[in-house]
Amino acid sequence: MSDSDSDPMITTSEAVTDGVRIQVRARYSPGHSNPRDSEWFFLYEIRISNEGDDTVQLTDRHWIIIDGSGKTEEVEGEGVVGKQPVLNPGESFEYTSGCPLTTPFGSMTGTYRMQREDGTDFQAEIGLFELVEPGAIH
Repeated sequence: MSDSDSDPMITTSEAVTDGVRIQVRARYSPGHSNPRDSEWFFLYEIRISNEGDDTVQLTDRHWIIIDGSGKTEEVEGEGVVGKQPVLNPGESFEYTSGCPLTTPFGSMTGTYRMQREDGTDFQAEIGLFELVEPGAIH
């Protein structure tokens, strides 16, 4: 993840739960979008960092996606980008994914289910981040 957080086309969020830090950077992707057909596409980069003392594994994801008209969609599934990464203390995992919307703006939030080596698990919070086409008014 680069240091262009001051770029107005980039939105961010950060949350820490039980020693797991989740950082998000999202941006509009004009090359994947077709506004004439009410199709706006956003890319988001995620960095998951284990700042705790226990090894953890990301087992499941739960996203809440809200478009500009207030329509809510929930997406649940195993892992992220086909992986269920194991993070030892001090390790990080990064990936990029995308989200289509039928409006030029919206937001995403959610959780990752993280499992410790002893079998206990917790929901690591993904802080709310905005999805905004540059120039969209809301």
